[in-house]
Amino acid sequence: MGEFDLIARYFTRPGPQGRGVALGVGDDCALLQPAPGMQLAVSSDMLVEGRHFFPDVYPPHLGHKALAVNLSDLAACGARPLAFTLALSLPRVDESWLQGFAEGLFALADAHGCALVGGDTTQGPLNLCITVFGEVPAGQALLRSGARAGDDIWVSGTPGEARLALDALRGQLQASPEVLTALRQRLERPTPRVPLGGQLVGVASSAIDVSDGLLGDLSHILAASRVGATIEVDEAINLLAASACLTGAGRCFDHNLLMRCALAGGDDYELAFTAPPDQRPAVLEAGRRSDTQVTRIGRIEAAPGLRLVDGAGRPVQGRFPSFDHFAA
Repeated sequence: MGEFDLIARYFTRPGPQGRGVALGVGDDCALLQPAPGMQLAVSSDMLVEGRHFFPDVYPPHLGHKALAVNLSDLAACGARPLAFTLALSLPRVDESWLQGFAEGLFALADAHGCALVGGDTTQGPLNLCITVFGEVPAGQALLRSGARAGDDIWVSGTPGEARLALDALRGQLQASPEVLTALRQRLERPTPRVPLGGQLVGVASSAIDVSDGLLGDLSHILAASRVGATIEVDEAINLLAASACLTGAGRCFDHNLLMRCALAGGDDYELAFTAPPDQRPAVLEAGRRSDTQVTRIGRIEAAPGLRLVDGAGRPVQGRFPSFDHFAA
């Protein structure tokens, strides 16, 4: 099968291209037309075999995750998905793998009304790069730079589950088959919080997606907003310990393990965001409308730095660095 046969069979779909797409797959460029009064939001993410996913990953799960990590960036800006491109490097043509990958990719794309409008294929090590396009009302995008002293700090979902899965798959953590299956779903099929992000426009003051670790990603908000913060560590730990994925086993895991995973684990693709205290009812309503758990875990302060406290307000010591591809 040649390159263009591969594209035609697995990545070209008949019928209308989708909302905001004037021209999709088949020309040198796609043409996008955001609605009047909207701005384009654009983000790219790359997934590399052995770095971002295991070689034996189920192909539909990989197709899902490849797009999910990009949709998560749109969610963090409060943007609605429009379209995406796919650059795919393959060591060889494996029709069964391609069929599964495309099924997972398009199932998530269809769920969010996001059309594939172009890209590239080449032979080489397995490598996936997606660029996603969304739209957001002009001047209303959620940014990292909007946090203000006094704001609450919130997080969606349950940060740390993906890191627990990674530790278990590496043989560094003992987990029952049932727990491992549930955790692996969170690692390989993350849920992009697009509905929540849209609901937070006009409510949240800043936002970021949690891809490299909760505290590390929050530090980007602090730096961009020139503020500091205090985080209530027990809130994040209790969220993870009570996770539905752990089916009651969370309380049996070591406290320090749960703390490390909740605060520094990556690959969760949850949203961390800030909002003024008078917006608490609106934040909870945004969570209800988007069917997403949201939890307040701290507050923004004027004094620089990130301070960790336990449930009694006592300082918590430790380093919880985020993931860095080029760290020693």
